[in-house]
Amino acid sequence: MKRLSFFLVVLAAGPSSAADAMGGLGYREPAGPDIPIVEWVEQQVEPPALPKDVDLVEFYFSAGTANRFFIDGSTLGVGSDGIVRYVLVVRTSGGATNTTFEGIRCKTGEYKLYASGRADGTWARSRIGNWRPIEDKLANRHHAALNRDLFCPLATPIDSADDGREALRRSKHPRAP
Repeated sequence: MKRLSFFLVVLAAGPSSAADAMGGLGYREPAGPDIPIVEWVEQQVEPPALPKDVDLVEFYFSAGTANRFFIDGSTLGVGSDGIVRYVLVVRTSGGATNTTFEGIRCKTGEYKLYASGRADGTWARSRIGNWRPIEDKLANRHHAALNRDLFCPLATPIDSADDGREALRRSKHPRAP
């Protein structure tokens, strides 16, 4: 009965007082037609120079793979479109090296392959230009580690390339506890 009485008093006090009394929970001013909806537009980017060994920063994320993973620290950056872009180098236990220019869209948890490195020192643009969801698999889960642990904590991109390089060195985001 006391709860019902309190509720009736709050309602009688008026809408703004009711929202204040309830701590403003759930109350939002409706969006009007004068608030523009801005659609996301991806920047057009060119692949950087192929990496040099001196610029590679190794990152570890799982005992589930014998491959070694590196980011070219000189190519790491955050675009005005919110995409974290980098060159990834994967060295397999069999001696093969795969080099790719990629991006992570932190807000949506997706990645995109822009280009693959060729043995002759040039890039081959990806024929698949769409964003793919990042899956957290046991083996080769490097995209998930880059996304969640290093470059996009809480779906927010790193502030700068320096933040990203520090995350790689520490094996966790610089602002993580």
